[in-house]
Amino acid sequence: MKIKSIITTAFALVFTTAVSAQQVSLLDKVNLFIGTANDYGQMTPGATVPYSQIQVCPDSKPRQHPGYDYEVPTISGFSINRLSGVGGSGCGGNVSLMPDPTGHDVQLLKHTEQATPGYYSVQLSNGVGFAATADNQMAVERFSFPDPSKAVLLLNPRSAFDKIFAAYFDQKSPSMGQGFAECANTCGRGHYHLHYRLYTSSPFVLDTIADGRKRLSFPNLPGKDVEVRIVVSTGIADELERLTENDIWGKDFEAILKHAQLRWQYFLSSIEVEGGTADQQTIFYTSLYRTFHSPFQVTDNTLTRNRYLGTDGQVHEAKDFQYYSSWSLWDTYRTKFPLITLLDGIHSSDIMQSLAQLYLTGKKDWSTNYECVPTVRTEHAIATLLDAYRQGISIPSLRDAYPGMVAEVKRLSLKSPDQCLEASGDFWALGQLAEELGMKEDAARWTKRGEAIFDSIWPREFQHIDETYTKMRGNGLYQGTRWQYRWGAPMYLPRMIKLVGKKKLGEQLQQFFREELYNQGNEPDIHVPFIFGRLGMPQKTGGIVRSLATESITHRYGGNDAYPTPFVGCAFVNQPRGYCPEMDEDDGAMSAWYVYASIGMYPLVVGEAVYELFPPLFDKVTLHLGADRQTTVVIRSQGPHTYSPEGENNTLPSGRFGGGSTVNAKCKRVTWNGKTLPNFRISVKELKKGGEMVFHF
Repeated sequence: MKIKSIITTAFALVFTTAVSAQQVSLLDKVNLFIGTANDYGQMTPGATVPYSQIQVCPDSKPRQHPGYDYEVPTISGFSINRLSGVGGSGCGGNVSLMPDPTGHDVQLLKHTEQATPGYYSVQLSNGVGFAATADNQMAVERFSFPDPSKAVLLLNPRSAFDKIFAAYFDQKSPSMGQGFAECANTCGRGHYHLHYRLYTSSPFVLDTIADGRKRLSFPNLPGKDVEVRIVVSTGIADELERLTENDIWGKDFEAILKHAQLRWQYFLSSIEVEGGTADQQTIFYTSLYRTFHSPFQVTDNTLTRNRYLGTDGQVHEAKDFQYYSSWSLWDTYRTKFPLITLLDGIHSSDIMQSLAQLYLTGKKDWSTNYECVPTVRTEHAIATLLDAYRQGISIPSLRDAYPGMVAEVKRLSLKSPDQCLEASGDFWALGQLAEELGMKEDAARWTKRGEAIFDSIWPREFQHIDETYTKMRGNGLYQGTRWQYRWGAPMYLPRMIKLVGKKKLGEQLQQFFREELYNQGNEPDIHVPFIFGRLGMPQKTGGIVRSLATESITHRYGGNDAYPTPFVGCAFVNQPRGYCPEMDEDDGAMSAWYVYASIGMYPLVVGEAVYELFPPLFDKVTLHLGADRQTTVVIRSQGPHTYSPEGENNTLPSGRFGGGSTVNAKCKRVTWNGKTLPNFRISVKELKKGGEMVFHF
């Protein structure tokens, strides 16, 4: 038995073809240090593979939310897991190893630091070299000691980014130890359970030091290197009993690294772009890379025998699929999951089947006390499943999950205006799903309920704009203003138009951007630039989106509040301070937004499986879709399309959203396989047939 990634025969074939056809490695276009400094994204450069709970990375001292801070060279050790930019105190940070026996601070020599997809390395101030790679359930760490006689690793069994409730580590053989940690999930909600085994390439002597850490000494080290391999389970300890030495050491470091690189090359090759600047291509491929970090594949056919710890605390078997976990749906349902289900024809069905399973084992909005991996929250799962189903993704348990969805919407909180808006969308999604499942009476009931909630809150709280609309958290809102939340239920735009009038609503939408009231730093309004097409002004979308993605503009709001002084700059840059201040990456939500902004389409209403269209950032974009990657979509522009510095035919002034040098106000129409698309819109079903999309200027 070998620990390995689950690659189906089809995946392996396409995987090899995609990689061999690529002239220049797309790995070179990924900058893992974007967004890793201070509170400008909360991302890390750790070694990982797609959908892996393993991400090996140094933890800074003091640390940022995900453990790592590019601007802090001092570290507390190297841990094996974390979530990307989820805020709070972060989550993960387990099984920390420090290659120093003194207990003194150790620093990264920043000029030696290297990170590419699947790999991280650095030299330390104490002379030790470190390198890491990963697989789905195994961290591979190499420590190179200048003096083998002083080779020591300090293991902290209680390392974690949030509370830790229980932990141990015991030596089981001369070169293997076993441990466990039960830790708080993100924002202190719920628990995750981590069982692991730690293997070393040379026998170690274990003792405990005063602060509870474990010291691993290597008295008979044959060379300078100690390689450590840490295998994690899915919350079930007895899985680890099946491992043999050959399972762990069957592949060397370089072979595991090569496999990690090939996997990343495959996922990155789902989209090819031509044109744009070198920085824009780097930000694009880095964003695409981060879209595929999670959810985590936690079962396989070998180590776990397809078993996993369910949210009810019981052991379950994933029959005919692989189980995935780790969700941050409040953030990611708008962008990341529609993008994954569009691009990943291999794993999307298993991912959505896993999400549906939560309704069978016990689903809460936040983490339960029985999670097998670090996770965040699962609101709006119904819309996520509906969208995937309408994209043609197979979800065998969808009908079985339906009663759990009904129970979920019945307990939705309606205490604050934003909760009411979000609940109205959840009822809409359930009504649409009931329609898809042939439940006509239920569909009418839930649709009517959603409309009633919307009609009870929007006219009262969001229709009549006044001076209070710019206040963050006004009237109990969660992480947003009334201006930002008034657009928060786009499935009800026809009802907004009926209340306000189409022309006036369009004028208010332009005012929203003209007065710099939009917030790129958090999710509640990141879909708003794509509403113009529903109000008869699709040509305005492109200029605003280009400004947000590429230009220095004024940002008045951060992730949680208004800035004391507005931030003037670009929201996405190819630097460690890669995002706006306090702007969280949010588990791929913002990365997926940038991908959509770059390729010229966006899923405005999650669950419709329809894309709003606008000219892409790049001259030509090619999507490779389907499980076999044989369906191709080409997106390009035709005709001269230079941009007016003053935004010709654009009512938004220069220097603000949509008014800068990249405004595109002259796109007259968009065609799909030669036929004009009305309203700049296309269904995913049609898109997945393949073809050519042309923006005509």
